[in-house]
Amino acid sequence: MHDNATLPHAGTCEVHIPAGVYAETVTEVRHYTDRLFRFRITRPAPFRFRSGEFVMIGLPNSERPVYRAYSIASPSWDEEIEFFSIKVPDGPLTEHLQKIRVGDTVLMRKKPTGTLVNDALLPGRRVYMFSTGTGIAPFASLVRDPETYEKFDEVILTHTCREVAELAYGVELVRNLLDDPLVGEMARGRLRHYPTVTREPYPVTGRITDLMASGKLFADLGVPPIRPEEDRGMICGSMAMLCDTKEALEGYGLVEGSNAQPGSFVVERAFVD
Repeated sequence: MHDNATLPHAGTCEVHIPAGVYAETVTEVRHYTDRLFRFRITRPAPFRFRSGEFVMIGLPNSERPVYRAYSIASPSWDEEIEFFSIKVPDGPLTEHLQKIRVGDTVLMRKKPTGTLVNDALLPGRRVYMFSTGTGIAPFASLVRDPETYEKFDEVILTHTCREVAELAYGVELVRNLLDDPLVGEMARGRLRHYPTVTREPYPVTGRITDLMASGKLFADLGVPPIRPEEDRGMICGSMAMLCDTKEALEGYGLVEGSNAQPGSFVVERAFVD
C-alpha cells in the first residue's frame, strides 16, 4: 500500500496515508536487550538511497503520526529495509515502535538524506567508522556495500556501548558479513571490528576518544595514529560523543566534509527519540 491509501491499524481508527509516504510491512523483528531491537520492512520498488543515509519513519497510529529520523541499516542493494532502534518507555515514537510485530505497518517518508555516505569523503587508504549504541546503524549499511571496499583499503568499525549485551548487533553483523556472497570476500582481512564497553568488564574498555588519546586504539589495531594524508572518519552516536570525536579528528588535522564539499571526516546529526 502506498500513496493515498487508508490503513486499519490495531486499536486505532483508519489513518489516511498522505502523498510522499510509503506504508510498508514489517517482515522481521529481533530484540537484543530491553533497550535495543532491530526490524526489517518491505522495500518499495521505486525507493532508492545511498548506503549510510537516513529516512523519517513513523506508525499509522494517529491522525498525525510522529516521525523520527532513522539511519537505514541495510545496504543500498538489499531487497528489504533494516533499522536498529533503541526502546524509550515514554518516547513519542519508540514507545509504540518497540511493540511492532511481523505483518504490522510502518510509515516511511520517500526522501532519504544524510552525510554518512562515501560521496562525502575524499579518497583515502583507511576509513574509521566511529559509533556508539544505535549509531552503528549507518555503518551496518556501509560495511555491506561493495563501494566502501572499492574506495578504501581498510575499514575500521568501532562500536562503544555501556554493556556487553549491547554489542550483539555489531558482532552478529560482522560475523554474517564475512560469509556474505556479495561482499564477504572483499571484507575479509580488510574490515576490522573494534568493540568497546564502558560499564562492564570486557577485553577493551573505555570511550573511543580516550582510547585514541592514549594510543591504545592504534596499538591494538597495529596502525599508525590518524594522519590526514591517508585516514578518513565517519561519526555517529550521542551528541557528546559526536562533539568529542569531532574535536579529536580535527586535532589530527582532519577536515569535516559534506555532500557539497567532500572532506576527510563526516558527522551524522540526525537522531532517534
